[in-house]
Amino acid sequence: MLLSDYISEYIDFIVIGFAAILLIILVCLIVLFVKTSKLKKRYKKFMDGADGKSLEVQFEDKFNQLKELKDQSNINTEQIKKIFENLAVTYQKIGIVKYDAFQEMGGKLSFTLAILNDDNDGFVLNSMHSTREGCYTYVKEIIKGESFVVLSSEEKLALEEAKKTRNYME
Repeated sequence: MLLSDYISEYIDFIVIGFAAILLIILVCLIVLFVKTSKLKKRYKKFMDGADGKSLEVQFEDKFNQLKELKDQSNINTEQIKKIFENLAVTYQKIGIVKYDAFQEMGGKLSFTLAILNDDNDGFVLNSMHSTREGCYTYVKEIIKGESFVVLSSEEKLALEEAKKTRNYME
């Protein structure tokens, strides 16, 4: 049997096979055309009103804005560090105790005020009020939470209250 006889016998199957392949190629071509069309529309929308140079300028502007934001963030970080350094030496812990210094009838008009910084350095201010003799005020230095001068019980209470005050860094 010759090749031409073989082909003529199965020509119907060959034509149907080629038609199926052609149909598959046509469907793939249509799908590719639709996808390309959508991609072109998105590209046109992206590039609408902009040529390559203006788009480059827009990108450059955005990068410059990002650089400015980064620089400002660095400046803010440095300023915050300085603020925290300053806070460490400012008086921020306070304790106060009111009491009646001479057990008189006048009430609790005397007070002790302890004021400390973050390192518990500061002072205790004691103001004793008497209805007969007036008011006496004393200041005692506090270093690292301790006094080198004897403290009264009220002064010790105010100092302990100030030391318990919550730290700003916590």
